[in-house]
Amino acid sequence: MQRFFTTHKLHEQQTLALDPAIAKHAIKVLRHEVGDVIELADPERHVYHAIIQSTDPLTVLIGEDVTQPVELPIAVEIVCGVSKGDKAEWIVQKATELGAAKISFFNAQWGTARWSAERIAKKANRLATIAQNAAEQSHRNLIPKVAMYAKLDDVGNSAEVKLVAYEESAKQGEHAALVAALAEKPASLCVVFGPEGGISPAELSVLKARGFTPAGLGPRILRAETAPLYLLSAVSVLTELA
Repeated sequence: MQRFFTTHKLHEQQTLALDPAIAKHAIKVLRHEVGDVIELADPERHVYHAIIQSTDPLTVLIGEDVTQPVELPIAVEIVCGVSKGDKAEWIVQKATELGAAKISFFNAQWGTARWSAERIAKKANRLATIAQNAAEQSHRNLIPKVAMYAKLDDVGNSAEVKLVAYEESAKQGEHAALVAALAEKPASLCVVFGPEGGISPAELSVLKARGFTPAGLGPRILRAETAPLYLLSAVSVLTELA
């Protein structure tokens, strides 16, 4: 069943005219008709069945609450150095499917790509759309926030636990930081990842001064777009499946 997100707070037996963007997808793309049932997720992270009453405008009757606990028990923010090509889009799509609560980027010192100030707004809108589409496809109860940090000093202000995925830590066999962090059962976790060039010593110093702990992610060196997905998968295994 197709899921859509609405900015309206929902309740059972409510009649609601949906936004044109939802109507276009539901009626023109998916060919839904009167009597069909879709799912609507509201800002309170509740999901309801919605029965189509009319298609022009698209009006629905809100049915039963069918909310399921699909979100990670820890609110995870991944912060990634800007990488070349379309890797940011890949990261946003897959990180959304894997349960990230927030997906952020920064122009890294050793990065081979950078986003100019003029490009950031357009890029952020594109990534937000990708996050919404992925959240609908994977039946999330929320759409992850997408953000761009101007500097690392702004990263992780509200996170209970903060890690930086550091290649040198992995080479030295560090393997306990992530497990130890999750054992604390924090409400929130922020993890920083470098781009293709990695995290520079200066950036590592800034992060450590802000309470970030260097962490290895296994004995293999992961690509910039693979590391955050590994992290999210590990969080799921250790907090949802263990």
